[in-house]
Amino acid sequence: MVEQQTIVLDRVFHALADPTRRLLLERLAAGERKVGELAEPFPMSLAAVSKHVRVLEQAGLVERRIEGRAHYCRLQPEPLAAAEQWLSFYEGFWSQRLNALEAALKAAPDGKPPEEEKADERR
Repeated sequence: MVEQQTIVLDRVFHALADPTRRLLLERLAAGERKVGELAEPFPMSLAAVSKHVRVLEQAGLVERRIEGRAHYCRLQPEPLAAAEQWLSFYEGFWSQRLNALEAALKAAPDGKPPEEEKADERR
């Protein structure tokens, strides 16, 4: 179960790591489109865009259906929930750390971090 979640997360983050794929997802958020329509604004071949779509499909972020020669793509946002949950944990972790740092800085008598105060005392 945990291994399966790791595989899903790995595929989602891999898919999101590329700016072209993020833009494809952004365009699909407006609704279903043909692969050719998705490819229009990009300075690359239809085959290259199709490879990007395949990566998004493997991550579960895009569903493709074929009608005749036309390939239609639709956004599948569910896998993003796993990524959001993973990121939320670390957002909470870093928020706590930054709040503790802020409290420590405010507690310092002259506004210097405790390490700087000790260094000043040694001089």
